[in-house]
Amino acid sequence: MPANQRPPRLAKIPDERLTPRQRELMAAMRSGPRGGRVSQDGPFGIYLHAPEFGDLTQKLGAYCRYNTALPARLSEFAILCTARYWRAQYEWFVHAPIAESAGVAAETINALRTGRVPTKARKDERAIYDFIREIYQTRRVGDRTYKRVHTLLGDAGMVEFVGILGYYALVAMTLDVFRVALPEGAPVPFAEPRSRRS
Repeated sequence: MPANQRPPRLAKIPDERLTPRQRELMAAMRSGPRGGRVSQDGPFGIYLHAPEFGDLTQKLGAYCRYNTALPARLSEFAILCTARYWRAQYEWFVHAPIAESAGVAAETINALRTGRVPTKARKDERAIYDFIREIYQTRRVGDRTYKRVHTLLGDAGMVEFVGILGYYALVAMTLDVFRVALPEGAPVPFAEPRSRRS
């Protein structure tokens, strides 16, 4: 775990201590589109602690990640915008290289990471960025902002786009609340906020 991260709040469950339902969930995650590379890192280890919830959540996640009408570039760009808003270290760590492979420019990714408006992003990425910024700042989206993205995605794509934002906000909150650690030696993308004492 990187030195400037706090210790996780939920421990990984050793394989030999997994219940039959937890084993079933892990098998379901590994047999889906994510493939056999699923481990207890990231949100998946958290889902094992509540396997019924985890099963429903991972199914939604698999759909949001692999089966929507959004091009991978726009989907991954939206995920990065969400990760930046929540300062979800692990979400950013996983999705930044995927976004770059999908065609999001490194300069755009760096602008997002540092909290700057990605002024050199492609036109469709800017429409997505403005939508996400507006919904997080105002909890609403104006007609002009909506129309810009709707022109790109259509009706079904808009529903799926908002679903991606909701799902990855859930993942970000899960990662942040339970303090899911980055792998040893991985750079921490965002400064951690000062902890508040209750």
